[in-house]
Amino acid sequence: MRSGLYLGGVQLPFVSSLRIYLPREAYTPEQFGYLRQRVEPEQNAVSVDAQELADSLGRVSRPSANPLPTPAVDRVRVLQMDEDAPLLYAPNQVVARSIAATTELLSGPLAQLAKLVVPDTEWDRHLERLETVPGPGTSLQTRVSTWGIPFSWFTLVYANDRMEVVEANGRVLTVRIQVPVPVAVERSGRTLKMLAEMAPDLDLFEELDELHGWLDGFDDAGVVELDYGPVANRVHPDESPADVHAGLQSLAEGDLTGAAAAYRRLANRWIPIRQLARAN
Repeated sequence: MRSGLYLGGVQLPFVSSLRIYLPREAYTPEQFGYLRQRVEPEQNAVSVDAQELADSLGRVSRPSANPLPTPAVDRVRVLQMDEDAPLLYAPNQVVARSIAATTELLSGPLAQLAKLVVPDTEWDRHLERLETVPGPGTSLQTRVSTWGIPFSWFTLVYANDRMEVVEANGRVLTVRIQVPVPVAVERSGRTLKMLAEMAPDLDLFEELDELHGWLDGFDDAGVVELDYGPVANRVHPDESPADVHAGLQSLAEGDLTGAAAAYRRLANRWIPIRQLARAN
């Protein structure tokens, strides 16, 4: 971190996000009051990134074996699509997401290892404490992916969509692509229908089916943002959305050679990044 900026995530996992921004009217008065308390004056998307990084590093460096966050690190991003547009809000819901992730961890194949690191009684105590704190709602507005971006996310965006490229000191800090929720729902639904007819056995079909259902639950006045995070410095300018759409179009037309060529381009771009997760 330098001058408040997160410069690239060196020796840290690349984390990308898919988040939903919603208008004030989508929240109850109590929920919006919670959000408003967590919007800092003069903040911007990059400063929130830096704060979240500092919060994360603070948790992993605690002397006690407690990896779970506190409500103090719930932060809120604000987006305005143009000068006359209303403000939209995206809480990071780090507490709610941690509860969901911990519940999944303790019921999955790594449960035994997790309980060796943090005893059962400690997990129960921390989860019970977190479940009683106030929050901005139960619907999670952010999804994250480490060491790469799921191909299903690229079905939601095109090269001519609204894009922000954030740079500092010769590095691309992140790329953010934003589309209205109804547009993202229409695009994912159209792709889902095609896959149901042409390739229902693809992993992408199941992944996109779940993603479409998630998006369809949000207010039509909302905006979906694909935030590359620090992996953008490795791939920008990125042709992955174009390759995903080209591959799907080829598949719809029965052109398996074209579909395979598009997948090969995607694999050549993203497999080396995913392999960094196991690099020394």
